[in-house]
Amino acid sequence: MAETQTLAEFYQQKFNWLPENLQQDIGHFNVFRLEDFQGPSAKTFKYSRRDFYKINLVRGRNVYHYADKSVELDGSTLTFFNPQVPYTYETLSETKTGFFCIFKEGFFTERMRGSINELPMFAPGGKPSYMLTEEQDAHVSQIFTKMLEEINSDYRYKYDLLMNYVTEMIHYALKLEPTGTLYKHPDAKSRITSIFTELLERQFPIESPSQRFTLRSAKDFADHLAVHVNHLNRAIKETTGKTTTEHISERLVSEAKALLKHTNWNVSEISYCLGFEEPAHFNNFFRKQTSQTPSSFRIV
Repeated sequence: MAETQTLAEFYQQKFNWLPENLQQDIGHFNVFRLEDFQGPSAKTFKYSRRDFYKINLVRGRNVYHYADKSVELDGSTLTFFNPQVPYTYETLSETKTGFFCIFKEGFFTERMRGSINELPMFAPGGKPSYMLTEEQDAHVSQIFTKMLEEINSDYRYKYDLLMNYVTEMIHYALKLEPTGTLYKHPDAKSRITSIFTELLERQFPIESPSQRFTLRSAKDFADHLAVHVNHLNRAIKETTGKTTTEHISERLVSEAKALLKHTNWNVSEISYCLGFEEPAHFNNFFRKQTSQTPSSFRIV
């Protein structure tokens, strides 16, 4: 499974340097022209998740691979990427022009109410791409140009102003109709399996009795990914040879064993944090998977 690309890795790959304040600035923001990344030394990013948000304005013919779907676009496209879903895009034109900006969630949450992931273009299962007319391209390009001018200024409140520009672009896109020509990619099954596995793993380890495992069923994951549960089950079974439920159960048992062996939490606390409503349900589940009760496993 591809690892999540961090901001530091992004800067190293694109520029071979790191901003001095990158580690301290949780709300990091930056903006670039795509023309600055042309030429024989330009690198293509692999299909993976990032730990930052990205907004692209790209002109030309491109194919975006997003979650288990793809979209082929020809013209000016405004696209929004979030850290929850892996993505990449292929440029089918000889040259590409446009802009992109990147930012951490802190850049947004420190300056607005609510969660950025509640916005339709950033929500799991949402449609992140918007085709632009010439007039719309000019409007969005003007916003990006203002960002470029401001990021290099000495204005004391420039990040507040940059946040306003990002918000303006988001609301401009919300007034547009998102691109609907998504199609299943030939490798969609392995991609959706990869996303499922990452979502499953991101819920662990359980580090306190108050933490809770919430995505417990195939339907929970399917709802989160905005796909039909049968589609998810088929993809995982054909890719791994195991059912979705088997993967979830195996991971739950593995975590249960670790908590029983390496913490002093009682069985009720472990039962709760693993998502079981009653300790008896946890006991039955654990015995079915291991042929032992949680208490007997703990004392072996």
